[in-house]
Amino acid sequence: MLISGHDLLDVAHQNSFAIPAFNVADYHMFNGLIEISEKKNSPVIIAIHPNEVNLLGFDTLRAIRERLHRSPVPASIHWDHGATADQMVAAIQGGFTSVMLDASAEAFDENIAQTGRAVEIAHAVGVSVEGELGTIGKMESADGGIIYTDPSDAVTFVERTGVDSLAVAIGTRHGIYPSNITPKLKLDLLREIKAAVGIPLVLHGGSNNPDDEIAEAARSGVNKINISSDIKVAFFDKVREVLQDTSLREPDAIMPPAVEAMQAVASQKIDLFGAAGKADLYRTPAAYKVDLFGTGKGETY
Repeated sequence: MLISGHDLLDVAHQNSFAIPAFNVADYHMFNGLIEISEKKNSPVIIAIHPNEVNLLGFDTLRAIRERLHRSPVPASIHWDHGATADQMVAAIQGGFTSVMLDASAEAFDENIAQTGRAVEIAHAVGVSVEGELGTIGKMESADGGIIYTDPSDAVTFVERTGVDSLAVAIGTRHGIYPSNITPKLKLDLLREIKAAVGIPLVLHGGSNNPDDEIAEAARSGVNKINISSDIKVAFFDKVREVLQDTSLREPDAIMPPAVEAMQAVASQKIDLFGAAGKADLYRTPAAYKVDLFGTGKGETY
């Protein structure tokens, strides 16, 4: 069942677990991730970056929406790390139920202005908004390039923008960590931010972080964890392995092993985040909005 990001994350926020947000740019990957989410009875977020939107196309997004409408697990389609309001409007019109306008590289007041405008637009049609405060690290920077989220700034940011969720910088970097770097999360900072803002928090760039840290983050206020590099490495490493047999040319011989390798990683993440079995929490008498017809407004059930 396809619902808004707000309705999806609110349950995780109230029950102290994290929902995996799997980045996809391929329909085989998408379908495999929905299948494993259904098997694990886990809520799921399908995250698609603007570059991935360009690759998939909005026609494929319609197929993704239809598949999610038929799924027994709650799901959202999230526009990930968007750069402009015009792109965001196109994403909403294309069927996304959650969006992120990432203005974290801008000055604080400009970040607030751009994110607040995104909230004004998206909330008018029932779509939730994720903002980002602080700077997620980069692998190419010697010191990580991390600017940690300040709790007092987070309070001001949330109050002035009205965002539904907030991506915070607590020590992660995007991508796969090289062997000479040992990642370390500031879990005390995470707990301080959560206590201050009281909304769902998001963790970006968690690939290769120790499992115990990620699990603790999911119990300490993070309710959405983005997973991109880990599943893509598993998928495409298996593709390369399979294609060592140069006689293969049919997708039904090449793709299934890659999907299975990706699903093994996704399954472990679902368990790690505490999301397995949590789809049952959404099957309660409490009403929530379901976006049946792609209007962005939803119907209450």
